[in-house]
Amino acid sequence: MVELVLFVIFAICALFGAVTMVWARNPVYSALGLMLTMFSLAVFYVSNAGHFVAVVQVIVYAGAVMTLFLFVIMLIGVDKAEDRSETLPLQRPAALVLLALFAAGVLVAGARAWTTGYTAPGEAVNGTIEAIGSRLFDTWLLPFEVTALLLIIAAAGTIALAFFRGDGEEG
Repeated sequence: MVELVLFVIFAICALFGAVTMVWARNPVYSALGLMLTMFSLAVFYVSNAGHFVAVVQVIVYAGAVMTLFLFVIMLIGVDKAEDRSETLPLQRPAALVLLALFAAGVLVAGARAWTTGYTAPGEAVNGTIEAIGSRLFDTWLLPFEVTALLLIIAAAGTIALAFFRGDGEEG
């Protein structure tokens, strides 16, 4: 039951973030909507025992990629002034109350759903770093190495193209 409640809450958050990302007129709000969707996906990964993937989702995508997006948005400049007058005086307190209720619900649901169990030594649990590492370097070693080789070739090609101007000059 707790998992269903968490799923519904974060599914609504993910959908709200996706709709905000598409319909927001301000690119910063659009990026924040994408970040909300990414955090909701990380919660889905945790609920499916993919803790490592959830951490990678938050660190790489919600952290690094969103920082890059926001840097580019600020670099291209969105310096138009916004009307900051308060048109709905009760909106801010209502939002704080809803935030407190949401946080309390997530903490209570998370405390009840958090279980740890005994695993035999040497037995890797799905979603742990050990399980992902053993699958990556046993079953998927060749595709992993081919992907690494392709990324190195792409990086070298990008550097080579950066030095080529197209008019016959180098450097």
